[in-house]
Amino acid sequence: MHSFTPEDLVQYIYNETSTQKSAAIKVALETDWSLRENYDEIMLAHKSLEKVTLSPRKKAVDKILAYAEKSVRHLTTEV
Repeated sequence: MHSFTPEDLVQYIYNETSTQKSAAIKVALETDWSLRENYDEIMLAHKSLEKVTLSPRKKAVDKILAYAEKSVRHLTTEV
């Protein structure tokens, strides 16, 4: 019987395991309750991550745009 790590479970969730390893993890999840608990916790975290949306602060975007505008002006005055 295999001893799967949390890293193995994360790879399994993201479909990054080989066909053989995926099959072995699937069987282990059906028979190893401790592994199943770890899997369920990781899946819960995975599903929570999907809901997270990140975006930069308006102030950061404004500074980038101002810098870009200043750079463009500088380039056009040199020509």
